[in-house]
Formats: sequence, C-alpha cells, structure tokens
Amino acid sequence: MSGLEIFVGEWTVEVGFPGAPPARSVFEWILDGAYLAQRTEVPLPEVPDSLSLVGPARDGGYTQHYFDSRGVARLYTMTFDGARWTLLRETADFTPLHFAQRFTGVFSADGDRIDGAWEKQDPGGDWELDFELVYTRAG
Repeated sequence: MSGLEIFVGEWTVEVGFPGAPPARSVFEWILDGAYLAQRTEVPLPEVPDSLSLVGPARDGGYTQHYFDSRGVARLYTMTFDGARWTLLRETADFTPLHFAQRFTGVFSADGDRIDGAWEKQDPGGDWELDFELVYTRAG
C-alpha cells in the first residue's frame, strides 16, 4: 500500500463538463495505513459525491470499493505503476453491469497533477470517452 503515498492529500478536480465548477477530492490513509480512502465532493446536484476505499488485491494490484450519494456501490480492479493509475469494472458486482467502465490517469513528473479520463463500453460496443478529469494538488 505504501506505493500509493503519492495520492495522499487534497486535490482540486476539474471535471470535463461544460461550466462545471471544480470538485474537491481528498485521499487519506485509514485504519493505520491498511487502506487508502478517497472522498470526493462535487458542487453540482446532478453529480454524486463519493467515497472510495482502496485495499490490496490477491494478484498484487488493488481493489477499489466505490460508494456514492445515489446509493451506488461498485468494485473496480485498480493498478498503479508509480505514474499510471487505472480502474476497471467489467463484471456486475453490487449493482448490475449495464456498461463496462475504465479510468486511466497519468501523474505529472512532479506528482502534483493527474490527467485522466473515464471511458465506457456498452455491451458489444467499443470503448468511448465518457468524460475527462484533471486533478491538481491543492496547496
């Protein structure tokens, strides 16, 4: 889990929706560093606030448990190689799978910016851009 230390802190998140105000995301260690928590607050009523918990997976990667203010709960397979952060959901879990999802984010060399994008894939379709995100470390 120590390889995720670069995430820890407060971030401003620019969401790729026209006119969207910046969101706030905080990553912090919980339970003596056993898990990494991410809390995100979005100042748009149509976009849910969320809480994600990241823990180790048996394959050496990570699992992200996602919960949001709509009552949605999902599981993502997560990888992080020190620069590239990925999340992937291709099977139903706590909620049905109406479409697959993946996120790819790339850290800047100084670790203070993450350029990312969520993509979705309808059954039998190709991956297509859902929306872009830019995380910038606050303070």
